[in-house]
Amino acid sequence: MRVHVLQHVAFEGLGSIDAWLAGRQAMVTYTRFFESASLPLLDEVDFIIALGGPMSVNDEDEFPWLIDEKLFIAEAIGKNKTILGICLGCQLIAGAVGSRVYPNTEKEIGWFPVYSEQKSLEAPILPEFFEAFHWHGETFDLPAGAVLLASSAACRNQAFQIGQRVLGFQFHLEITPESMEMMIAHGRHELLPRCFVQTEQQLRSVSVVNYGVINTFMVLVLEALFPMTAYANDNRHD
Repeated sequence: MRVHVLQHVAFEGLGSIDAWLAGRQAMVTYTRFFESASLPLLDEVDFIIALGGPMSVNDEDEFPWLIDEKLFIAEAIGKNKTILGICLGCQLIAGAVGSRVYPNTEKEIGWFPVYSEQKSLEAPILPEFFEAFHWHGETFDLPAGAVLLASSAACRNQAFQIGQRVLGFQFHLEITPESMEMMIAHGRHELLPRCFVQTEQQLRSVSVVNYGVINTFMVLVLEALFPMTAYANDNRHD
């Protein structure tokens, strides 16, 4: 399995996804936009993971590589590649297929409930209700033809699916205590009193059990997107 990661800032990495990729013995390559904007040929990639970041998908003047990244994602969708977008990555998928991305009414930073909206036969089955970690201030119009999978009190469009191979999550299921500390260190200035913005103390107060639960959900999502049988078939054709 050839996985390519689109990473936007050094402090938002794969988190718990790292262990799943290692278990699959995946060949993992990166475009680290904070170092280089070089993108691979799509024929050399099976699975694309677009991570989060503090910038907006609309910040093309400041980050001109966003233009090429969105074109890359749009082409990948057209070629039926498997894609997972997390937070900014989710918004990039929406923007790549022509949906509007814009500031949400509320910033959502912290551990808040997510509610399942619809279960399709092709979608990973998320619980009807669970607490996820959020750090985002923007939202998007649901892409044409996409299935809305989840919502929260602060943000209607929390997760969606396009076809069988493309998933976008506004929330973070991959967060670990270590990656949480990195996000706090680089985003502390955003923790201003708001209805859906928790304090630094609240962010740190959750049990390791919380991380374990959402990391397990992350594995279920990854397994649904890229089943072991598909991986075995890919290996036989190599």
